[in-house]
Amino acid sequence: MNKILQLARPQFLLASLVLFIMGAAWAIILGAEPGFWKLLWGYLIVFCAQLSVSFSNDYFDAESDRYGDPSLFAGGSGILVKNPEMNGFSWKAAVSLICFSLFLGFTFTIYYGYPFWFFGLIVIGNLLGWYYAAPPVRLSSRGLGEISTCIIAGTFLPGMGYLAAAGTLDGNGFVIMIPLLLIGLAFILSVEIPDMEADQQGGKWTWVARKGRAFGFRVVGILLLAVAAYYFLVPAIAAKPLPVNFRILGLFSLLPLGAAWVGIKKRPEDKKESTLMVNTIIGGMIAFFMLADTYLVYLAIK
Repeated sequence: MNKILQLARPQFLLASLVLFIMGAAWAIILGAEPGFWKLLWGYLIVFCAQLSVSFSNDYFDAESDRYGDPSLFAGGSGILVKNPEMNGFSWKAAVSLICFSLFLGFTFTIYYGYPFWFFGLIVIGNLLGWYYAAPPVRLSSRGLGEISTCIIAGTFLPGMGYLAAAGTLDGNGFVIMIPLLLIGLAFILSVEIPDMEADQQGGKWTWVARKGRAFGFRVVGILLLAVAAYYFLVPAIAAKPLPVNFRILGLFSLLPLGAAWVGIKKRPEDKKESTLMVNTIIGGMIAFFMLADTYLVYLAIK
């Protein structure tokens, strides 16, 4: 059970929860009135899809993971490298979770009378997660894994929260998603930095594997700067007053931005030092999401 838990990588499940909550809270602030069980059902769709990615990525990346050492956020769990007899379990768990996510999504669509494109989004989200590492598509080896992660983190996860709460996806929903696309891209690039050598040896040509760690730190810093700028500038250019003080979110976004700019200044090339730097940056992202969710949930309840 301990090995299965490590395979599941619960630290990444936290990401799906905070992003779903962010989308749902934003919809409620705008006037949606969902019930608790409807939100829980909607989140279980996302939870199963996200959990399946942990199992499938470890299964399909087992070869490249042999060249690296797992850390808190990078390098896979390392469980299948040390315990290859669990390969079959990992594959079956991933497929079963995808099937369960699709079943929950289909029944949700029928029960609440959602348009059928809602179920289509669930299918696309699961396919992106599966083919991030699965052949023959293997997005992560074609320089497209970053885009798929960006889409999942920026639109699928918060979008599912917004859709579950509001029943539709409109322009108001995308206001909250734009910076999340940038954070999603910054996150996956951060994760790639410690894995650079392992990805190169395993033929997993991510952006960082192609361009180097200095490139990764630089782009992460620029992306997080754009996130902070968005939150501070949107109130000034919005066509109508926003129901949320975006400048407060901007202040929260300075946490990962500060860590990222330290990374740009130091640009550590050593794997150990770069891993510590990446953990600090991702820790800042987690702090941002926790503070932002607390603020948005407070406004939603209020």
